[in-house]
Amino acid sequence: MSGMDSAMALDEVDLFGDPVIDGRLDLPTRPPLSKKLQQRLDELRSRGCSQGIAWSRQGTIASVSKDGWSLDLRFLRCHPDNGAWELSGPTPCPTVSPTPGGPICHLAWAPTSSPELAVIDAVGRITILSFSITLNRPYTVRRWDADPVDDLQAVVGCYWLPLGMAPGRQQFHVMYGPAVWTQNEYKFENSVNHAYGPWHPNMGKSALLCITTNGSLKLLFSQNSNRIEETSLELESVTSSDDLITHASICSDKNTLLIALATTSRQLKVVRVGVQWSTPQPADKQTPPGSMPLSPHLKEKNVAVTSWFQHGPSDSTLDTSMAQLSHIEMLPSCLEGSPTTEVPPVVLTVRSHVPSDSSPFDQEHQSIIDRWEVLSEQPQTLHSAFEQLGSKISAGSQLPTMTRLNKLESIIIPKIIVSIHSMQLGKVICFAFSDGTVQYRDRFTMHEIYNEHNLNSIMSLHQVGFQFMNDTPCLQVAFSPTNCSFVQICEDGSVKWNRMYYPMDDVNTALQGSHYNAMLAALSVAISPAAIQQTNLDDVLSIARPFTQKSDFTYSWIRTIVNMLKIPVDYSEESHHDQLVRNSHLQVCLSILNHLGFHGEFQPRSFGGKFAMLALNVRNIVILITIANNTPVNLKEKLSPLDDPEVVEALAGCAKWAVDLLSWLTDCIFNLLNQPTFLAMLGDAKRFPEISSYLQSRGDVSLHLLLCSSTRGFLSAACRRLTHLESLSNRATQFYEKQVAQSLRDSEHPNASARPTPALYLAYVKMQRSASSTLIKVQEFEKLVGSLSQEIRSNYQRTLAGLTSKGGRPQGQGNGQQGNANDHLVKKAQAHCELDMLLAGNPPPSFRDALYKFFHNNVTAFRNQTNPSELYFANFSLLEVDDDSKSLASRKARGLYIDVFKRAALISSVKPGVGGDDSTNELPGDETGPQWRRCVRCAAVMEDVYGHRPGFTFVLAQQRKCSCGGNWGLLPKGSLLC
Repeated sequence: MSGMDSAMALDEVDLFGDPVIDGRLDLPTRPPLSKKLQQRLDELRSRGCSQGIAWSRQGTIASVSKDGWSLDLRFLRCHPDNGAWELSGPTPCPTVSPTPGGPICHLAWAPTSSPELAVIDAVGRITILSFSITLNRPYTVRRWDADPVDDLQAVVGCYWLPLGMAPGRQQFHVMYGPAVWTQNEYKFENSVNHAYGPWHPNMGKSALLCITTNGSLKLLFSQNSNRIEETSLELESVTSSDDLITHASICSDKNTLLIALATTSRQLKVVRVGVQWSTPQPADKQTPPGSMPLSPHLKEKNVAVTSWFQHGPSDSTLDTSMAQLSHIEMLPSCLEGSPTTEVPPVVLTVRSHVPSDSSPFDQEHQSIIDRWEVLSEQPQTLHSAFEQLGSKISAGSQLPTMTRLNKLESIIIPKIIVSIHSMQLGKVICFAFSDGTVQYRDRFTMHEIYNEHNLNSIMSLHQVGFQFMNDTPCLQVAFSPTNCSFVQICEDGSVKWNRMYYPMDDVNTALQGSHYNAMLAALSVAISPAAIQQTNLDDVLSIARPFTQKSDFTYSWIRTIVNMLKIPVDYSEESHHDQLVRNSHLQVCLSILNHLGFHGEFQPRSFGGKFAMLALNVRNIVILITIANNTPVNLKEKLSPLDDPEVVEALAGCAKWAVDLLSWLTDCIFNLLNQPTFLAMLGDAKRFPEISSYLQSRGDVSLHLLLCSSTRGFLSAACRRLTHLESLSNRATQFYEKQVAQSLRDSEHPNASARPTPALYLAYVKMQRSASSTLIKVQEFEKLVGSLSQEIRSNYQRTLAGLTSKGGRPQGQGNGQQGNANDHLVKKAQAHCELDMLLAGNPPPSFRDALYKFFHNNVTAFRNQTNPSELYFANFSLLEVDDDSKSLASRKARGLYIDVFKRAALISSVKPGVGGDDSTNELPGDETGPQWRRCVRCAAVMEDVYGHRPGFTFVLAQQRKCSCGGNWGLLPKGSLLC
């Protein structure tokens, strides 16, 4: 026997060549779970609301500090030195003070345009912050000081109501995609889904719903007086510790609230709650809507009950962690495919299995996803025999609709889920794992998607080769508004930004043919939700920025976006400027062009970047002047912006900038008139297609600003506003001068109230000088632009008339139908020409005669009325268009910046940095001077001013965003970097 034992031992050693210790093979074991992750799992299992990082629709990233007692604010920003995107440093939030209720446990953003953040501590005390101006400085809307310190009031689930529309109007959600490859191009499909409430009765406002551990549903809403009020409803009667609610999830479904509750006794309950706002009818018909007080009422209806811990054949019972819930999500009903196929609501839960270290088995970490459908059974008719029970029950009586929870097949993933995120109108569920990876699954089938390349039907950047940068282990994850990047709290407490990128060595060689077109389509689909909903899209710009190395990328991408969203770009016909100004999608395209052409505040811009920068700024000036001169009817009695000296001074600065722009354009046009090469191109039909490349080589955007109908419309609007400001300032100064003269004549009985306000009088004098002291005649420039517009309209009518005469009338169509089809062809052709000129393309060949006549007749006549030498020696530093090395070096040495709002020069005491490192800009400066804001997208600056009077506050509210549409980040005093 001893010999046999020796032989067996020898065989055990040599059988597979692996060493044996005490009769066991030394196999690699699973990596141990970190202590930080175990603590995070304990937090997720103890309460439902434990999200310590959140990303707002406008771009603010709020996170709980390492100690848990304060709040840090971050955002993505374009570095002013080189235009590269990165995560800003943390800004402590001073408005959130430590609370006796314990550390901060949960953060939740509202969907409002002025983002509101709910900050919830361990015992359910709630503070609401509003970020109405800058991304990193909030204002307190509600304080938690009056909330009780009670563990039973701890919040286990919260939800912000979606935004509604005007009463009586149906709201829809539009989603673009997928991009389908057909006939050598991508065509973008779109789907329209109904949006369901309940929502706040006032447009643009939301309300916060919270579920506490003792079963109460709280509704925190903004009263019509802007005061935050509260009402509550008892969902569950808690009589023992088994009835306590640990996790809850709320969603909007069919104009009611659908709530899923999980208790300590492992019960899963679904409750439906209706919200009735009970707005009283005004006694007086002249009472404005929205002024009556709100009195909301909550009404509950139990739907179904089951157990969330149900053993199945694939479930493991080796560890007690399997019986602990970490996540719960209530997914509303949703349309699948056709508009008539509706999928019922689904309750989704997650249980994470963490094997104990003492387990003899080498088990993997895993998460089990359980799902229950909320099914409503068809009502049944009572049998006729029940008539014998009494006359109250008839044969036609029906039983009420029964609802039950149908358990679906569980899904096991060998990773620890730390976050669940719904995207694409709830049709895709994204799971984020503790190892830093993410996984996308179809909401209806729960099959994994976007894990393979697919160039035929594109809905995600993953399908064309994009991937996240580095998989870093993390504890929490928050996705951006576009879902193209996310921020994560790492195990060391640091916050990291993870965005997608396209793996390539050389852009020009990697992006060719079908891959290039697919990448453009994917980026367009990714940016479409943000463009429609006017939310933050900066992370998509950061993903697209490396492709600017390819010369035609920016123009190709904007062309794709215009075609996908069907953005109007043709304003060649006479139309009101209001339509042009309100075209927010056009502003998005110009903003993209502006940013991708920006290479640093002291670096030359690209041709398209300079064009877009001027277009966006003149648009912003037109808006500010219009707003200041057109006070809403319901506010005229409360405020008058033109009686505020700060408003008048700001308009004077805008007038000075607009006058400089018109003068600079005139000087550029005169220079072209003196260029023999340019005139030769106008005179030769064969050389005419070279005009665009010639202008781009010179960096001269003046002709494209005049040829493009949208920018020409902005210039025409600016001329009319300047004429109005000149007339207004003349009347105001004359009125005040007459008042002064009359006061001097009546010196024996001076009337103090008749004397003008010195500050207001001086402001109007400044406006008068800015609007009238010009190197050109504004009215004559407007006539010059008008003559060009007339020539272009005539050219379109003459050259595109052939489209209406080609071919006969289609069979079966009447004259009206044929006329509509022909008009559509003409408008489509005009829009194609206008888009080409908007994107720095060459003017159509038919424009050659019109341009030849314009320069030799109109421009020559205009030059005879102007002094070109004054224009040549004029100083246009206010426009920031001089991008030669000498001008840029001088501006950098002086630390000269232009205030976007007041259009005045700002001199920084901090020397601008040279490199891209943050430390180069973190220099000590003048901390006693005014504080600045910096646009996170284009790096423009403005002084951080406040409105103390209603008129100035009203006008300043139009500058809540930069002229490019980017958000403001507040600069620390003595620093040029956020």
